[in-house]
Amino acid sequence: MRAGFLLAASGDVDFMIHGLFKYRLFGQEFWITTTHVSILVVMLVLFVFALAANRAMRHAQEVPGFFQNIVEMIVEMLDDMVEKSMGSYAKKYRNYIGSIFIFIFVSNISGLFGLRPPTADYGVTLPLGIITFCIIQYNNVKYNKFGAFTDLFKPIPILFPINLIGEIAVPFSLSLRLFGNVLSGTVMMSLIYSLLSKFAVGWPGFLHIYFDLFSGAIQTYVFCGIYFTENAAGKLKDVKAPEADPFAAGGRHQLATSRNHILIFRRYISWMELQVRHWY
Repeated sequence: MRAGFLLAASGDVDFMIHGLFKYRLFGQEFWITTTHVSILVVMLVLFVFALAANRAMRHAQEVPGFFQNIVEMIVEMLDDMVEKSMGSYAKKYRNYIGSIFIFIFVSNISGLFGLRPPTADYGVTLPLGIITFCIIQYNNVKYNKFGAFTDLFKPIPILFPINLIGEIAVPFSLSLRLFGNVLSGTVMMSLIYSLLSKFAVGWPGFLHIYFDLFSGAIQTYVFCGIYFTENAAGKLKDVKAPEADPFAAGGRHQLATSRNHILIFRRYISWMELQVRHWY
């Protein structure tokens, strides 16, 4: 079976998962697939970026350069997203949320660089959903004790089966939404390249911007910003709202040009958040 992990612009492009080579372990046969290769590439990119970001912040300048601006913008955006929903609990969860946010986002947009997105494989999104679900439920029991179970009988006991199904369905709805949206974009782009290979020159790039970049960013935010932070915050009692942003009044503090760019980007993220909440 011919296999490859690149979605090249040719007439024989497909969107299936292929086995690259197999090996035997404990009497069982295992395959290394295109998904494993794509994940490895994504992890290598993130590892190199993490090393570069660490070096840049160790030698941070008072007037930041371009790369330092990017790193600070990412950190501030993620901190802001978590603090809005989780308030005083944000410090405990921002590392996990930030990690899966960056991993999912880079995986979603990897189609821009010819890879088959790892998140187009349900074997990737389901474990992410289950891990997130376990973290939410663990902290639910940790902070609410027996109330984590009695809440299932509210507002009236007869609704217990519905509430229980709603809780159990979280990891599946979480993973299926991400998987379905990324896979649909992969299928669409593969069909365009295979059926219109002679005419697919230049203009498919605009579709990549939507299916890979825009849709990838939206689904990343839905997974991390809405489902995780709001589900987790809903389980925690006495969630304190974060302090008011000192820059919200505008003009009260003199910011460098780079800081203004970060502020504009954060306001755009807030606007996009409102749109996503309206859609979902």
